[in-house]
Amino acid sequence: MYNAIAANKRNTVIIMAVFVGIIGAIGWALSAMYGNSYITPWIVGGALVYALIQYFAASKLAVMSTGAKEIQKKDNPRMYRMVENLAITEGMPMPKVYIIEDPAPNAFATGRDPKHAIVAATTGLLQIMDDKELEGVLAHELAHVKNYDIRVSMIAFGLVSAIGILSDIALRMMFFGGDNDNRNVPPQMYIIGIVIIILAPIAAFFVQMAVSRQREYLADSTGAMTTRYPEGLASALEKLQQHSQPMRHQNTATAHLFFNNPLKKGFFSSLFSTHPPLEQRIARLRKNADKF
Repeated sequence: MYNAIAANKRNTVIIMAVFVGIIGAIGWALSAMYGNSYITPWIVGGALVYALIQYFAASKLAVMSTGAKEIQKKDNPRMYRMVENLAITEGMPMPKVYIIEDPAPNAFATGRDPKHAIVAATTGLLQIMDDKELEGVLAHELAHVKNYDIRVSMIAFGLVSAIGILSDIALRMMFFGGDNDNRNVPPQMYIIGIVIIILAPIAAFFVQMAVSRQREYLADSTGAMTTRYPEGLASALEKLQQHSQPMRHQNTATAHLFFNNPLKKGFFSSLFSTHPPLEQRIARLRKNADKF
């Protein structure tokens, strides 16, 4: 368990380096095509500033995009007390608690660190889960806070967004940036540059998907360790197999934050989902039940 946490932290550093490398590759492509070596550091610096802004603003955007409303203990004592007890168990600050009016059973956690964390659940989730199952889901979400997955998710989201914007700007500069013949750039450099700029956002998305999937598995394990009852979370995941449905307010940019994929089901949404299949998560929990 702790080896998995350490491995995930190491992988996070590697993955963030890959993101910076992708941004650097876009900068190099433009520098080569425009014959200006100063373009690369400006692009890398600008992308990192943009990612930092997203890092601080993303949690508010996630709450706004889902229509989540903050609650106090009197508004929903059942959920609030569960979050409170789990936070005490983990020795964490009490996160803000939100509820989303949506029949689709789901939940998410966000925020840049445990002191600024948010845990939210839909009315659909609260309705279909019994106490043990709901506790398992909320423990999973608090695990994301404990393991600093929420921080990694926010940084990854900011960098993916930056790469997408940079790629779009770079392509426009290449095709509408003036007379290319005056730059004395070999044609093959344009080909290489175009390939890099087109593939960069695709590569970034797959890196983000890999981050999200591994951290879902880790949060399942951490949540099971917290409750000492992995069957509660496994049972909750089984209910999602039966009752899963897309959320009313869907947003691909925040989909990776949720307990289950909130988007409309389809071949491509399943293939490129930031979440591992539910059956694999259930199998892992039950296979390792005696280790928790």
